[in-house]
Amino acid sequence: MDFPYPRLHSLAQIEALLRERFDDTFLSLKDLPDPYAFKDMERAVERIAEAIEKGEKIVLVGDYDVDGVSSTAIMRRFFEALGVPLEWVIPNRFRDGYGLSPTLFPRLEHADLILTVDNGIAANEAAKLCKEAGIDLIITDHHIVPDTPPQAYAIVDQKQSDCGFPHREVCGAQIAWYLCAALNRRLGAGIDMKALLELTALAIIADIMPLQHINRAMVHQGLRLLERSHSPFIVAWRERNGKERLRAEDIAFGLAPLINSAGRMEDASIACDFLCAPTSQEAHKLLERLQGFNERRKGMEENIFQEAQAQIDPEAPLAIAIGEEWHEGVLGIVAARIARRFEVPALVLTRSGASYKGSGRSFGSCHLYELLATQRSLMEKFGGHAAAVGLSVSEEKLGHWKQRLQEEALSRCPRESFADPEILGEIGFDLLGWELYRLLERFEPYGEGNPRPKFITRGVSVESLRVLGSEGQHFKVLLSDGTFRQEAIQFRCSALPETGDRIDLVYTLNENRFNGRSTLQLLIDKFRNVT
Repeated sequence: MDFPYPRLHSLAQIEALLRERFDDTFLSLKDLPDPYAFKDMERAVERIAEAIEKGEKIVLVGDYDVDGVSSTAIMRRFFEALGVPLEWVIPNRFRDGYGLSPTLFPRLEHADLILTVDNGIAANEAAKLCKEAGIDLIITDHHIVPDTPPQAYAIVDQKQSDCGFPHREVCGAQIAWYLCAALNRRLGAGIDMKALLELTALAIIADIMPLQHINRAMVHQGLRLLERSHSPFIVAWRERNGKERLRAEDIAFGLAPLINSAGRMEDASIACDFLCAPTSQEAHKLLERLQGFNERRKGMEENIFQEAQAQIDPEAPLAIAIGEEWHEGVLGIVAARIARRFEVPALVLTRSGASYKGSGRSFGSCHLYELLATQRSLMEKFGGHAAAVGLSVSEEKLGHWKQRLQEEALSRCPRESFADPEILGEIGFDLLGWELYRLLERFEPYGEGNPRPKFITRGVSVESLRVLGSEGQHFKVLLSDGTFRQEAIQFRCSALPETGDRIDLVYTLNENRFNGRSTLQLLIDKFRNVT
């Protein structure tokens, strides 16, 4: 809140700042690059087409996060529409570990052709096993390519140095969708590829891809499809949540955590079955299971968050918390909350045998993958991208790793460089109104790379306060700047203001619908008292 954010006096200034986020005009689906812009796409498609024509056994290996589950569901639904058998496996986080691995291979060795989605680019050992067994391997992934990539029949990954695809920041489900689109063309199948964008949009949002270029176009179309789709999974979810109009945040904070909870708490295959549910009855049944997983996840998350935040040095450039028996399925969520709470990148790890494994989330402009890469030699393994990473460190090297990483973070990601990218600027209450709200709507969907704008307003008075929630964890206030009054609410607050206090606050603008009436409401991100 102390960073010198610009003072904004007009809607025109706000619109100009929002337009600066985009280095191109808003793209649409007609602007999508051709599938064959990907290196090895043609080779992959021809081999899959051959396998289909010969009736070979095709096995798909997915991943247990939302991107991996959505990618698997896209392939399942496409092959079902083709009428072609597809065996699929999503590794169990706790039994199998991540992606295509030697541990998983005994369940795959009957295949003639193995495909991966959202994983495989670092699966050198498993690729070697495939080659020895005479199984062709096609890897589709979007993660950073290692110096020595796996030996595979084809690798479709936009981060290969000689790949001609023009956009580097795309997720695994987008590549799966492109693969299906290319197969659709090759086989002359006439399958409606637009319908599968509902799953692609879910993955783009959940995997924290920047909502720029084709990502924005695909999410925009995908959200509209999800609003009117008759797919049983989304009909069940819309009915349960009373949703008619969907925003990216509804996916990020509503549907995506549900999908993730299966892999975090039990097995991601349950979430994939939900996305591919053939009937409303089956979708509702699986949704109940996911709701149960998610409630368990929330309880664990809150307990671990409280323990983790107690370890954090508020002056350090990097927040690192380490537990002995924390549930590894919720560490990424906890890391994201720690990063927001302390406004620095965060890493949260727990013991796993003789090692510590966990997840990290970035904050501000810090490129978390590049930061961790400086200590590659001290880690057993790590992967990810600018905003999120996964890693493991041996107990023996843990102390040295922490020290070296903090030193590196001090120079690469100094605290003073962390302006909150979501804060657009400082405004007065005189700018609040439906005209501003409609302006902000024009730049949706919001998410990574195009965050929903937050604003700062300083020195407003608390005229009334009402505490909400069974444990008093939320509050609602009426604020005044002396001329204009405005209602505001904060959820999961760590402190309460008092009537008569003067506060500075950071907030987003929200439409509150109740009893058929719409009012503008501020959603408080944080506040502080001023004297």
